[in-house]
Amino acid sequence: MKQRVQKFLASKGHGSRREVERWIREDRLKINGLQAEIGTFVEGNEVFSLDDKRLYINSSTVKHQHLIYNKNSHEICSRVDPSYNKSVFDALPKIQSIRWVMVGRLDVSTTGLLLFTTDGELANRLMHPSYEIIRQYAVRLYGHPSNDEIMILKRGITLSDGQAAFLNIKKKTKGMANSWFEVTLNEGRKHEVKRLWQAVGYEVNKLIRIGYGSILLPKSLKKGKYQHLSMNEVKDLYNSVKLKIEI
Repeated sequence: MKQRVQKFLASKGHGSRREVERWIREDRLKINGLQAEIGTFVEGNEVFSLDDKRLYINSSTVKHQHLIYNKNSHEICSRVDPSYNKSVFDALPKIQSIRWVMVGRLDVSTTGLLLFTTDGELANRLMHPSYEIIRQYAVRLYGHPSNDEIMILKRGITLSDGQAAFLNIKKKTKGMANSWFEVTLNEGRKHEVKRLWQAVGYEVNKLIRIGYGSILLPKSLKKGKYQHLSMNEVKDLYNSVKLKIEI
């Protein structure tokens, strides 16, 4: 059965649909030696190449892998960037013929939970706004927001890219200069947590992602380390985006 090229490559562990579409827009992906186009239908027996290097396609059902990683600060979420020495991908286990796909980027200074999977379709759905997957963060601020300011953030604020709001805000601790909060939201726009707090006059000086969907960051998982998800955790992720899991 024919599939669109971005969906087919995602199902075979070669990136998320969004990532494959980016390769096509950047003229990096070829099919049978010809430049790929977004939406091209393929049968699966074509020769695919990325940056003129062949992508090997497993003809059988791929047994996907899934893990959680505790990101350090100053690690980038890109595979390569000449400005930085350390990428989160450097710490992941090496795999053959498929690629790790990251679920939801974090900026350089943000630490905490990153999910990785070889199932590009799962990654695509976990990041897609229509599934409204919960993201949970621990936030340290300069200053002490009032209850009225917290209510404004929960009701919603118009940012440069539209309306945004926290689903929940829980006050954790209060120091002389800083305050700690736990916040949740169900989308992943760029710097959204920081921009929301900035909109009411507060600067975030530490941000840690502690949850993504049903997966929480284990307290025992040290920064710069990963662990594979349990089968129950994997099933919960697939169920949350209405996707059939291949066992």
